[in-house]
Amino acid sequence: MTANTPFQEEAINAIRFLSADAVQKANSGHAGQPMGSAAIAYTLFTRHLKFNPANPNWVDRDRFILSAGHGSMLLYSLFYLTGYQEMTMDQLKNFRRPNSLTPGHPEYGHTAGVETTTGPLGQGMAVAVGMAMAEAHLAAVYNTEENHVVDHYTYVIASDGDLMEGITSEASSLAGHFSLGKLIVFYDDNRVTIDGGTDITFTEDRAKRYEAYGWQVLHVEDGNNVGEIDQAINKAKNDPRPSLIICRTILGYGFPTWGGLSEAHSGIPSDEELAGAKKALGYPTEPKFYVSDEVLAHYREALVRGKEAESKWETTFQAFTQEEPELASQFKRIMAGDFPENWQKVLPVFETSAKGLATRAASHKIINALAQIFPGLVGGSADLSGSNSTTIENTPLFQKDSYEGRYIPFGVREHAMGAINNGLNQHGGLISYAATFLIFSDYLRPALRLSALSDTGSIWVFSHDSFCLGQDGPTHQPIEHLSSLRAMPNLVTLRPADANETSFAWKIAIERRHAPTVIALTRQPVPTFDREKFAGAAGTEKGAYVMADLGPAPVQLVFMATGSELELVVKAAEILAEEGVGVRVISMPSWELFEAQPQTYQDEVMLPEVKARLAVEAATSLGWHKWVGPEGKMITLDRFGASAPNDFLFTEFGFTVENILLKARELLAK
Repeated sequence: MTANTPFQEEAINAIRFLSADAVQKANSGHAGQPMGSAAIAYTLFTRHLKFNPANPNWVDRDRFILSAGHGSMLLYSLFYLTGYQEMTMDQLKNFRRPNSLTPGHPEYGHTAGVETTTGPLGQGMAVAVGMAMAEAHLAAVYNTEENHVVDHYTYVIASDGDLMEGITSEASSLAGHFSLGKLIVFYDDNRVTIDGGTDITFTEDRAKRYEAYGWQVLHVEDGNNVGEIDQAINKAKNDPRPSLIICRTILGYGFPTWGGLSEAHSGIPSDEELAGAKKALGYPTEPKFYVSDEVLAHYREALVRGKEAESKWETTFQAFTQEEPELASQFKRIMAGDFPENWQKVLPVFETSAKGLATRAASHKIINALAQIFPGLVGGSADLSGSNSTTIENTPLFQKDSYEGRYIPFGVREHAMGAINNGLNQHGGLISYAATFLIFSDYLRPALRLSALSDTGSIWVFSHDSFCLGQDGPTHQPIEHLSSLRAMPNLVTLRPADANETSFAWKIAIERRHAPTVIALTRQPVPTFDREKFAGAAGTEKGAYVMADLGPAPVQLVFMATGSELELVVKAAEILAEEGVGVRVISMPSWELFEAQPQTYQDEVMLPEVKARLAVEAATSLGWHKWVGPEGKMITLDRFGASAPNDFLFTEFGFTVENILLKARELLAK
């Protein structure tokens, strides 16, 4: 393969040394990855990537994800060089400084051009699978034979660490099964990790592994050769399978003593080391952050190409609008994130029923009502569709021959499902949910955390929300999970008590397009409360509300509960009311939403002057102390569950009307 021209070498070195200079100035960061993969990025950004730096959110841009997010300066250098308006030289010089657009790892929503938050290895690659799925789905729904309004690739640079993480195996298996041909991954095969060479930990045949997943595997023997990289990208584009391009690179390429060693990963280059690299590669040692006018002009041609590409797409979309006006209008609406007018009217209102239904069953009815009016609503489950009650009716499964399908069978892959859910939501045009048992939220917690950190409106549907799981036992019974989720910033956790609260929970989740929502649902039936006798379920939107004041005034005792336990406290309150005790019943489906209300509303609901308070929830007590106060009590579960029938467990763990009355009377006796 022909060697790079001197000008190409200079342009590639501009990426390397902008990155290395920034790391040295910050005295923090990872220069080795940008030094090693600069030629890959150069070839992609100057020859293949369809993007417009003047409009980073153009809907049909190619998506580029730096899954190896520790090499974030690679991304920031490219943004500066190609002309992203906000990415100035000053931003590069303020790498990892407060309030800069160049944080230590790329943050979605913080820096224009960053498609997803990366850093926790494997997450970016799995998110990319979600973005490729979104492209395939939207293309299948909206493209016509004459006009392709959705036609873009998803590119990834992944490291050895990315490929080691288990989430990547799950996501790659799914990508191969779905034959996501517009997903192209560059594997930055530098064979070095923090602890040393990969020969001490990672010796499997990665190529054969990906071939087994159903990927096309290509090899670039010299990861610095533009022509070889370019040829591989062209081959990848012409194959119906996802492609892994294994690029043999050198971590910290050019460093005289660190090149190819683990020191290059996160070591801060000394003046001698950095100057030595610049001399070795024929680049000026001074000034720092040097880029020649000719190289900058070369990169800024991306602005012209981007404008032309977007203009060409606009012409295609105008023709599409003439051809399919209703479909075009719908596409514009979903890509803009606009909602149908009066969409809330489709939310089911459930009739009073003592028998009731499980909130997971109510959720199924709500999902399908929403799906009729939200064409961009998609979702799936980790091999628990029937148990989670999350299927979308009248749509095929999402498969390689039915990308128009709106229901995704993830298989037993919670880790990947979580990140893919984020990718589907971050791509644009879709509202996506992912479902499993509450206990298995542990498996996707890193992705859930990133949805909260990234202000991403992913919806998480977790059924089987307590020990009421038949006889599955403690391995399947969530105890600490609600308190753990409530501890996460920017996440709203909802545990509705009946079908109508579940409707409002979904309303909240749909409206939270810039933050994630958990909906925790029961396996067992719960009554649908008489909303004429008790307060309406709209109070769910405030997180907590007065379900009822029973008995004579004034209120002497406050009950509070969530989910299935609300039924128990209502029954206990009715008995106490008949005995002449004034009792307030508070339904408290979301602590976070309640804490966001004005203090006046919180006091109106909680009645601070009433010290006799009892909270009931089939989960750990952690956090309830805030609400019951120093003189209150809790009926909670600060131990693991057990394998036994539900009736036995309710009695064994104290979740009975009788035990609630016992604790209530102890409070009143004070």
